[in-house]
Amino acid sequence: MSDPWETLRLLADPTRARMLQLLQRGELAVGELQEILGLPQSRISTHLALLRKAKLVNDRRDGKKSFYALARDLPVVVAGVIEAALAASAREPKAAADQRALQRIVEKRRQKAEQHFNLVADRLGRNYCPGRSWEAIGQMLFLLTPRVRIADLGAGDGTLSRLLARQAESVHCVDNSPRMVQVGRALAKKEHLRNLTYVLGNIEKVPLADRSIDLALLSQALHHAENPRQALAEAFRILKPGGRLLILDLRAHRFEKARELYADRWLGFKENELHDWIEEAGFSQSEVRVVAKEVKEPGFETILASGLKPGV
Repeated sequence: MSDPWETLRLLADPTRARMLQLLQRGELAVGELQEILGLPQSRISTHLALLRKAKLVNDRRDGKKSFYALARDLPVVVAGVIEAALAASAREPKAAADQRALQRIVEKRRQKAEQHFNLVADRLGRNYCPGRSWEAIGQMLFLLTPRVRIADLGAGDGTLSRLLARQAESVHCVDNSPRMVQVGRALAKKEHLRNLTYVLGNIEKVPLADRSIDLALLSQALHHAENPRQALAEAFRILKPGGRLLILDLRAHRFEKARELYADRWLGFKENELHDWIEEAGFSQSEVRVVAKEVKEPGFETILASGLKPGV
């Protein structure tokens, strides 16, 4: 714990008082403190070591740099000593110059970021950006899932459903593979998702009641259906009035090996064709658009389709 007498002794040195005056405004690296104070790096590091040992500053390592800031949650007596010392130091001639130099550092940081994004603005969406991936963005967007009842038709192992279940009221997974159902149930149990249930069934004859679901999903499932139109009709049946249909599937392609490699029944769908089928099933406000394209051969394209069941 920081000691008031030790704090008083340390802050009797005007340089350390100047440093704390700066560090109370936010994090600064050693090089930035050196630039502001005009002192050798060795002296800056020595002063910081003493302040850190007295628990008056915190340090944070980030790559090859160390950043320092005034410690938080200091004992009341120690905080009082620091407040008094900094108030006195603020009246010193060098204090105003320090604050101007600090402002230049902050402005330099801002300009560096601005210059970078000005440079890459017209190609940011096409180039690599560290930490930005569709998986990460998807996980963030899943947090916006409303408290509704969801049916994941052709759920597979339930990767999508397990994410949705963390926010939804309930998620009902339907799949025609006994092994997929077994795996999905085990994963849901492992992740303690009590609002996620698995049902063995066919998406063309969904084992769910009429008008019992708010959102019906068909994610890369429709091209496995024997009769996609019937699957859409079933989605319409189980949805409540005002309920929504969402489809992620492949755009029509010519990669015949998909039938053998992935057990695909259909080689994707044409946008106009899927649009017509959705409306034929009874949905309104239908939309179909391409949302992704793979770079590698065979260059599969993904389409996103949606529809709304009219309210009563």
